[in-house]
Amino acid sequence: MTREERRLRLSIDDQIENRYLEVPFEIPAGHGADALEVTLAYDRDAAVIDLGCRDPERWRGWSGGARSRFAIQPAAATPGYEPGELVPGHWAVVLGLHGMPAEPVDVTVTIATGVDAGGVEDEPTAPPPSEGGSGSSGPGGRTRLGRGLPAPDGLTWYAGDLHAHTTHSDGTLSIAQLTAAAVGRGLDFLAVTDHNTVSHHPHLPGVGAAYDICLLPGQEVTTHAGHANAFGDIGWVDFRRPAARWLSDVEERGGLLSVNHPIQDDCGWLYPVRTGFLELWHISWFLDLTATGPWAHLRASAGAPGLPGYPVLLGGSDFHTPDQGFPPGTPTTWVAAEDRTPEAILDAVRHGRTALSRFPGPGEPVLVRVGDDLVAVDADGTVLVGGPAADGLAFDNPEGGTGRRRRVRGERVTFSAPPERGPYRLEAADRTLLAISA
Repeated sequence: MTREERRLRLSIDDQIENRYLEVPFEIPAGHGADALEVTLAYDRDAAVIDLGCRDPERWRGWSGGARSRFAIQPAAATPGYEPGELVPGHWAVVLGLHGMPAEPVDVTVTIATGVDAGGVEDEPTAPPPSEGGSGSSGPGGRTRLGRGLPAPDGLTWYAGDLHAHTTHSDGTLSIAQLTAAAVGRGLDFLAVTDHNTVSHHPHLPGVGAAYDICLLPGQEVTTHAGHANAFGDIGWVDFRRPAARWLSDVEERGGLLSVNHPIQDDCGWLYPVRTGFLELWHISWFLDLTATGPWAHLRASAGAPGLPGYPVLLGGSDFHTPDQGFPPGTPTTWVAAEDRTPEAILDAVRHGRTALSRFPGPGEPVLVRVGDDLVAVDADGTVLVGGPAADGLAFDNPEGGTGRRRRVRGERVTFSAPPERGPYRLEAADRTLLAISA
């Protein structure tokens, strides 16, 4: 086994010069390395440094700030990293200088190669306790919600979550555990969108089949100036390149790119790029459901591809751990699709057939579009509001005239609602947001 230490002193000046610092090392030809182990040590109270790796040919993985160690072997790797041959040539440990102090901090990178370089921990497979909601939390016992939502001919409304994380980035649940939690909530699909890696993609079909749920491959392209979800089995998207390049790469490969949590604290969207798909309802907005900021961002996005005048609207829980108190499906994204395959789910999103609700469960108000009509389901006593702004006309009132607000009377009520006057939402009397639709 070979072992080498690289000692660095890094500060905000290094971050300004190069936010993604490479620490190069060699695996020589004929070395016969069967394993690579990398450890990172620094004062975590003084800085935030992300961890990743590339080989001479491709990106091998990223764990951000969630790990201080990873190992790669031909047949196994630490979650977040891709197993495979340790090809000879120029490798690099990639350090993401996310939060750096003015005064330099000591950083030690230890690189070991050889048959005894380090082991790979197994991913937990046992499902966690049920996260609530309806349905079974284990494979084979799936109980669907059976909402019976009205849909255009040949389509069905499926409930899902388009933003969630596992141990392949900074989540605390394995893929199987996260999937069990989603099934326990009664979801039909779940996008697994780990940060800056696609190491989870090969595992999704098998786990999805075992739990009878559609697991949609995704990657959260994550930087200091904004996050975006790249949906589809399209390979890795290089987060170190400009955001416009993310968009072109994703579109050329047949995927979709959505802007995530556009106004959230220190990871809001700062790039001058509009993708046509917007995570309007994110868990960071869930605590203040009458907030006006997301609607302002939606108005600023007008004219992007997607539905008339505004992007396709998406929602995501950004699930990381049960401890945060918001299980998968908080909020829920509904898509009107031909079936539950990843291809059909993405096709529905691409064509703007989406609706959002607080939760997936029976009795929760939902607002869905069928042709030129909106149908409010389980929404008796709520208020239908049209348009993202606080004024303007929104939908035709069959009782006479045209208005922006109308009380919903009944468990299933149909309204004439032109898409160009949307988006529309259901509110409680205290203005708590309940559902959104185009």
